[in-house]
Amino acid sequence: MALAIKPPVFAAELRPHRSLGARGFLILMLAVGAVNFTAGIAFWIAGAWPVFGFCGLEVLLLWLAFRASYRQSRAREYIQLDQDSLTVCRRDAKGAERVWRLQPYWLRVECADDDEQARLKIWSHGRALSLGEFLSPDERRSLADALREALWRWRQPEGAGLRPIGQV
Repeated sequence: MALAIKPPVFAAELRPHRSLGARGFLILMLAVGAVNFTAGIAFWIAGAWPVFGFCGLEVLLLWLAFRASYRQSRAREYIQLDQDSLTVCRRDAKGAERVWRLQPYWLRVECADDDEQARLKIWSHGRALSLGEFLSPDERRSLADALREALWRWRQPEGAGLRPIGQV
């Protein structure tokens, strides 16, 4: 007899958004490098040769800032609601993981709509865990709604009727 493995009630992978891809980054760096090199040569010819070094330093600092941003984009949060628990696995940019397993029956999802940031927290037994800190406020609100809906479905007994329209 084969065991029936039920799919999770809810699963999400959260990751920071980076709008500039590798090709766009290369084009940007080439353009910034060309402009700074041209300006540096103009200053060198005018007799202000130390400015040339600062133009190169500016390009280097911009490259380092983008490198740090792309490193941070490796961070992930995994949220999974199955039959037994809600599991949150947070992986930072260096690959270190931290895992929380929470009993879904007692969970409360809070997304402060009055706050511009719309911080998303899940509460259990008086303790809060923030989720999706790198998401936009609209994405956090959407995640909160989806998580509330999934918890509502999880709490329903097998064969229960459908949820009335318009209730959250």
